[in-house]
Amino acid sequence: MNLASVVVEGAAAPAVVDPHRGVALLDVLLSDAPAGLLGLFEADRVDEVCRAARRAGDDAFVPSGSVTFTAPYHRPRKVWGIGLNYVEHADDLAAPVPDEPVIFLKGEHTIIGPGEPIPVPRQSRRTTAEAELGLVIGRECRDVSEAQALSYVAGVVPVLDQTAEDILERNPRFLTRAKNFPGFFSFGPQIVLAGQVGDGDGLGGLSGLEVMTVLNGTVHRRNTVANMRFSPAYLVSFSSQ
Repeated sequence: MNLASVVVEGAAAPAVVDPHRGVALLDVLLSDAPAGLLGLFEADRVDEVCRAARRAGDDAFVPSGSVTFTAPYHRPRKVWGIGLNYVEHADDLAAPVPDEPVIFLKGEHTIIGPGEPIPVPRQSRRTTAEAELGLVIGRECRDVSEAQALSYVAGVVPVLDQTAEDILERNPRFLTRAKNFPGFFSFGPQIVLAGQVGDGDGLGGLSGLEVMTVLNGTVHRRNTVANMRFSPAYLVSFSSQ
């Protein structure tokens, strides 16, 4: 089971996606469903809704191709990014490979859904989009060890992270500015829950995942999580501190 939000009568509605049966809305599966996916995580009800989906009849589902996916949610407590975590990308920017993670935050105003137009700001002549692996933190995560870190990850999600690279190159202190124009965080479509990652290998299979940026049907850039300078477990632990 994956989690997503779909457009219903012009508004986002949280849903479960079954790869075999299609999409079922949360309020069809639960009589007291939270208003959105963020509420589902905060209430620790993900397992409950997955059990309800498995029990539901086929009439609760509609084909995935008949719905429009949007961002899974729009108001997270924070969007926490890690920069220059692939050595090759640091080389592209003529930036040194960092000894510690490069951290930046993105505001909620940057969030758009998958497939929505990415506006290019007037200030920039070279805005780039890069595919990234997003980790959805499912519960309070503070001062955790690297060994504990992935137990706090509820799932993974594809994102596109936009950067006004010409602004950033003028001064590395412009990182927040270069990352925070509207539409600079394309989020979704589906959150793959932790136990389903890597063909069911769970989060232990993260290192084998391939991340690709595809432009007009052509692979522009590809890499694997194993080639990250800092591993997802290390990054969650480091960030929690």
